Amino acid sequence: MLKRLLLPTLLLALAAFALAACGDSESDEDKLVDVIETSATSTDPADCKELLTVGFLEQVEGSEGQEAIEECEEDAEDEQGNPDSVEVTEVEVDGSAATANAAFEGGDFDGQTINIGLVEQDGDWKLDQIEEFVVFDRQGILASLEEGLEESGNPELGECVLEELGEYSDEELEEAILEGFAEAVEEAVESCV
Repeated sequence: MLKRLLLPTLLLALAAFALAACGDSESDEDKLVDVIETSATSTDPADCKELLTVGFLEQVEGSEGQEAIEECEEDAEDEQGNPDSVEVTEVEVDGSAATANAAFEGGDFDGQTINIGLVEQDGDWKLDQIEEFVVFDRQGILASLEEGLEESGNPELGECVLEELGEYSDEELEEAILEGFAEAVEEAVESCV
């Protein structure tokens, strides 16, 4: 009698374990989508190390190594500039490397779609580099920059910087963003001072 009661209980427990194990396995594509969406909207400073490589941080922060990490951590809690949503498409995985397109709605990159390179490190996917713009909205970038410059407290300088960067061709502006936009802004500020 006890044996008959234990067998169904054991089978149910094994089935529940098997379902939990199956439900817990997330595909690489799902993980990549989650990493991109989380990194774009996160306000958690820990995500700077958990979701982004140092190379990615150097590209977007315009500084190197530990300084790039610290800048990311300092800026993380300020959700201003974060998108309202991100649509991730065209996910391609090749071993421990991957690419995906991310289309942004709201925030600093509103209307832009970028191709992002990702790498797998110690079993976790991380953003590694903005590869290129798939959709580039020049006016959106300049409007976002203008908004940020207006908040700097020096409207004349902001207007001059915007004029300097406005003279860039689309290709030059895209390249400046991909190569380190902070440097382009600094050069424009130097020209204006």
